[in-house]
Amino acid sequence: MGPGDETDRFNYWPVRINQGGNVLVPPAGDPVQFIDARDLAEWTIRMAESRTTGEFNGHGPASELTMGKMLNDIRLTVANPASPAVFIEASAKFLSNNKINMWSDMPVWVPGDGETGGFHRRRNAKSINAGLTFRAVGVTAKDTLAWWQTLPEARRKAMRAGIKAAREVDVLKLKQIG
Repeated sequence: MGPGDETDRFNYWPVRINQGGNVLVPPAGDPVQFIDARDLAEWTIRMAESRTTGEFNGHGPASELTMGKMLNDIRLTVANPASPAVFIEASAKFLSNNKINMWSDMPVWVPGDGETGGFHRRRNAKSINAGLTFRAVGVTAKDTLAWWQTLPEARRKAMRAGIKAAREVDVLKLKQIG
């Protein structure tokens, strides 16, 4: 994830939050793990240069991160003062009942319990002990948004991940917010 990520799996959040207004978000307390591709690349190069081998979980952050904290960190760095983002949190059940899919419609998110409960709870202490470091979520968000804004308009109109704007409005109305 980060600048240059053509999957848009993280890009959605900085872009959407920067647009402002009511933003449909998944449960704030659910855990989330990801890594900026630049951090993974830099660490991989250091590992190769030092000829360090083994099995490592190459993800972050260094400590537990929730969806709510990640989104708030993004909002703090990419907020549009003219149109602040207001997070409208929906439960996993509400999202599922309204056919809002984890990961594709709500990028990076999977429910923190049930079948997917362990997905964002992988240990990475061995990797950290081997030198893996992480830039702040806000830095990744700011750099991602800056990169996104350099893309041609046609590409920016074709976000590959995240709930579509019209669908988000409809779902927010169901929550009696929109």
